[in-house]
Amino acid sequence: MEEEIDFILDSLKESMQKSIEHLEKELTKIRAGKANPSMVSSVMVDYYGSMTPLPQIANVGTMDARTLTIQPWEKSSLEPIERAIINSNLGLNPQNNGDMILINIPQLTEERRRDLVKQAKAEAEHAKVGIRNARKEGNDEVKRLEKDGLSEDLAKGVEETIQELTNEFGLKVDKILVAKEADIMKV
Repeated sequence: MEEEIDFILDSLKESMQKSIEHLEKELTKIRAGKANPSMVSSVMVDYYGSMTPLPQIANVGTMDARTLTIQPWEKSSLEPIERAIINSNLGLNPQNNGDMILINIPQLTEERRRDLVKQAKAEAEHAKVGIRNARKEGNDEVKRLEKDGLSEDLAKGVEETIQELTNEFGLKVDKILVAKEADIMKV
């Protein structure tokens, strides 16, 4: 019984941690006015007939706080990369100078910042839903163990531990969101 409870709690922590990691990954895609290579990491480029992530076929860097540079390994992939960025709906305007692609990151308007904050809040809510789903799965496992002979007191204790984990990870999501909001709203 003890091993099963430990297993449930460990898999619960792992699942909740994955929600946090996913949130952090999604928030890096929400730009806060500064050039960041991760902004284009999700762009898929048609590279010799197969869809390939941009960072696998080009060096993505920053020239300054407002300019992204994309230096493809092969010059022939400049145009497919440019097309992929335009079609990615990231709101970026690539400029091909024949050697590399430059992307100027425009200053964000107040309205655009508010939209980005809403987007960040939605991602945070998705993470919280993932954490609550993990809690539900954990509680269901405890109920199953209770049917298999786990004492009611022990079951209640494990459920309280599960709730504490849920609260702890919920607070982590809130902290991450507050930091991202501050980053977005900073002019």
